Amino acid sequence: QVKPEESGGLLVQAGGSLRLSCVIPGRAFSRRAVGWFRQTPGKEREFVAGIGYPGGSLYYADFVKGRFAISRDNAKNTLDLQMNSLSPEDTGVYYCAAGAACTSVTCRMTRVYDSWGQGTQLTVSS
Repeated sequence: QVKPEESGGLLVQAGGSLRLSCVIPGRAFSRRAVGWFRQTPGKEREFVAGIGYPGGSLYYADFVKGRFAISRDNAKNTLDLQMNSLSPEDTGVYYCAAGAACTSVTCRMTRVYDSWGQGTQLTVSS
């Protein structure tokens, strides 16, 4: 199985912006739920944002607070996460993931996703 692959992680200053991208191989990309998760130091992997399937609804973690925007391009099999107003608390490893389907509740659960990228490191300096 070919896994998703993220890109875009790096070092940014607090208050800055960054766009993460992920390529998710496979013909069925348009019929899959997709999401971004992160693992910050000392914490378990947590939900950041997702796009449900069916329906395509967008879901965000409370800590995003309107700062992040998730989007997908089905023609290119890509999933993006635009992040603005970054803070040091956003430092961590960010993962993209794909799954069969999810709802407003289950899209936030790691167990829903069966394909994961290797992760990309984001460091936000104060």
